[in-house]
Amino acid sequence: MVTSTENQSKTFVLDDRTVKRLGYGAMQLAGPGVFGPPKDRDAALAVLREAVERGVNHIDTSDFYGPHVTNQLIRDALAPYGEDLVIVTKIGARRGENGSWLSALSPGELTQAVHDNLRNLGLDVLDVVNLRIMFDAHGPAEGSIEAPLTALAELQRLGLVRQIGLSNVTPTQVAEGRRIAKIVCVQNQYNLAHRGDDALIDDLARDGIAYVPFFPLGGFNPLQSSILSDAAQRLGATPLQVALAWLLRRAPNILLIPGTSSVAHLRENLATAELDLPNDTLDALDGIAANVSSAGRADD
Repeated sequence: MVTSTENQSKTFVLDDRTVKRLGYGAMQLAGPGVFGPPKDRDAALAVLREAVERGVNHIDTSDFYGPHVTNQLIRDALAPYGEDLVIVTKIGARRGENGSWLSALSPGELTQAVHDNLRNLGLDVLDVVNLRIMFDAHGPAEGSIEAPLTALAELQRLGLVRQIGLSNVTPTQVAEGRRIAKIVCVQNQYNLAHRGDDALIDDLARDGIAYVPFFPLGGFNPLQSSILSDAAQRLGATPLQVALAWLLRRAPNILLIPGTSSVAHLRENLATAELDLPNDTLDALDGIAANVSSAGRADD
């Protein structure tokens, strides 16, 4: 049940930086399949500039988007960066020549990834680096993360990384990670239908740790729900806006990073911050998970 009015706060303190809870994810700025350059480079630059002009100060990216493409676009569009802008990136994967997603968790690969992100973003230090765990191509899978996280913590000790997060992880791995290093955020798949992290979100909220859901509408196979579409129609909104608004109400530590390559769609996403969901609508949306057997799944 999502009813707490405190969950409607529009900002969150990510470690010592205050960020808007509604941010921007740069993944869609790369070419088809998150591989290669964008179809329209000028349009991609315009989206990034529009996001910052409208107050977004939390951008999610990775050097394996493209690869290198989104980071270079962010640098070209926004550098020199404003003091309040927090850029969160991911390491732990690489791209094959055919665009495949491959695990890259050795110390050498992680070190190279950090330096690639620094170079392509034009930074001397990365604000937050999420360690993406790819033990299974289909989603989180159990297994110790001590070795790669220790390697990332060493890069933090060297001053190349300010803060560390985790991505595509199980609650057991989050607990293990918190024993090794200070974790400021967790980024996993979560949405109206994919609710497996409910308990984890609440645990992290109690400790002031951010939770960043990806695929808010189910991924590359969008959630089809009459409950969601009916709610959107009643509110004069889109299904994605309603799904995002529900996430903002779900817990105060949830930060959103909806992505788009369109300025018009960006404005639509950002308008979600002003969308009010009545309690009866929240109750109906909370029931979607019980009525949907599966939501789309893909790599973020």
